[in-house]
Amino acid sequence: MVKTRRFLLLAAIFGLVLVPVLLSQSLVNAAIQMLIASLFACAFSLLCGQGGMLSFGHAAYFGVGAFATVHAMNAFNGAGLLPTPFLPLVGAAMGLVVGLLAGWFATKRSGVYFAMITLALAELLYALAPHLKGWFGGEAGVSSMRMPAFGLSFGSNTEVYYLTLIWVLVSLGLLYLFTLTPLGRLTLGLRENARRLSFLGYNVHRVSVLVFAISAMFSGIAGSLQALNMEAANYVIFDLQGSAEVLLNSFIGGVTIFLGPVLGAALMTFFGYLVSDMTHSWLLYKGLLFVVVMLFMPRGIAGLVQSVAASGRRQGFTRLAPSMALYAVASLLLTAGTVYLVELLQRFFSQDYRSLAVLNGKGWPPIALFGAQWDPTAVLTWALPVLALIAGVAVLRLAHSRWIFVVENGECVQAPLAFDSVAPKGGQP
Repeated sequence: MVKTRRFLLLAAIFGLVLVPVLLSQSLVNAAIQMLIASLFACAFSLLCGQGGMLSFGHAAYFGVGAFATVHAMNAFNGAGLLPTPFLPLVGAAMGLVVGLLAGWFATKRSGVYFAMITLALAELLYALAPHLKGWFGGEAGVSSMRMPAFGLSFGSNTEVYYLTLIWVLVSLGLLYLFTLTPLGRLTLGLRENARRLSFLGYNVHRVSVLVFAISAMFSGIAGSLQALNMEAANYVIFDLQGSAEVLLNSFIGGVTIFLGPVLGAALMTFFGYLVSDMTHSWLLYKGLLFVVVMLFMPRGIAGLVQSVAASGRRQGFTRLAPSMALYAVASLLLTAGTVYLVELLQRFFSQDYRSLAVLNGKGWPPIALFGAQWDPTAVLTWALPVLALIAGVAVLRLAHSRWIFVVENGECVQAPLAFDSVAPKGGQP
């Protein structure tokens, strides 16, 4: 098992190295965003997934790292003590300092109060940033240029990609090593039972501040890489959307599993890159995906993969293959029905279509969708997505029943989806 994981990890790293060779420059730029989002999500999960401290304002430390790097780029011109490849150290240092200060206040409370304090600190920074032009450049922001260093110009996406890849891999390695240290073990203790740690003699507040600061430090590195890629930073980087996005990516991937946030950030970054040009409803799809994951896959996509792999090893993938195929068919039907219905409604209620209907003067004109014309007054137009959804739910129930039947006749293991609402009576795994 360990050898398999190492092989998959090395294969993934090898695939990342080949990205500039195999993909176009626009996709390489998307891959840079994916790497940065992955590191940011992993830094966030150290605090939220391992430490049990849900932060609603982590974009603040990401943004602080970005602005510190842009100022360092202008001050050192990529030479002297801080050549361009070492600039993320500035973001790390600034993230650590700000994380220590903010963490000292925020970790005075726990639970929802901690979350509200982190949100308030981030919103305070977002509100102040446009007025502090010396630090944040006002509404125009601060810009700079990547300077050559070590024989590299850093003028192409390929060089920036490899610089980002090295920093992300090193940072993820350090984050993993941190989980093996005594402080990393105490981080899990904060999540499980902080009061017991206090009874054992640990200073819970000090440990919480250190974990918060380390998480902010790696968030600062991610922000620094973003500044290097964009060669600019603007106060909108502190917006709540950045904090919400890292939260969604982490939970979709699996916030309690080390590489889960990396998986979630990578998938959602490419999802946004591919889908945002195809539909105006892509944010709605991201929200629906998050709801589905939270309802049926509480441990995220990485948790689903772990569950399926464990079931396959115990029961045999051959026995589970029919159920997996049914799950795949159900997913396709549900996705097709949802996309069809959302796109149909989006076009039907759009202002352009309403204006066209008024100008037409002969009722509702057909709606162009998926290369065909659909009459909005025809029953079939609306029945198709509804039938697809009904069929998807039926196949999903069948798949879940077959899965439960297989595991009940073998060793008891957990079902891949938390789909208890449709499980047959007595069908708990």
